[in-house]
Amino acid sequence: MSGTPRHIVLTFLEVVRSGKDPWSAGKYMAPEVIANQVISEDSQVIIRTPDQYAEHVLEMKAHYGDFEFVIDELLADGDKVFARWTQTGNGIRECASCVYRIESGYIVEYWIQIDRLGIQIQKDRL
Repeated sequence: MSGTPRHIVLTFLEVVRSGKDPWSAGKYMAPEVIANQVISEDSQVIIRTPDQYAEHVLEMKAHYGDFEFVIDELLADGDKVFARWTQTGNGIRECASCVYRIESGYIVEYWIQIDRLGIQIQKDRL
C-alpha cells in the first residue's frame, strides 16, 4: 500500500476494520503483524496474519451484525498513527483506541485498548 502512514491507517479502518471488506486486509497489513492487546489490564502480544484479522472482523460481524463504525479521532506522528473509534451494533456500543506502526507501506504492529468489561456488561443487559 502506498501513501502516508495516516492514509494507510485511515483506508484500513474504513475498508477492513469497518467490516466492509475484511478480506482486503493484506493490502494494508504485513504478512505478520504484532498485535499488542490490553485485556483486563493485562498485556497480551499475539501475531496476526491478514487472513486472521479478516476472520476476526467477521467474528465481530457475527456478534454485532452489520455494525456502524465511526472514526472519532485520527492523529499521525512519523510512522505511528493513533485512532479512536466507536462501533455500534445489536445494542452494543464499543469505544476503542489503537496506535498503528507503519513500515514500508504496511501495518506491522499495533497497540489496542478496548473496554471489554463494558462490552460484557452491555451484553448482559440485553
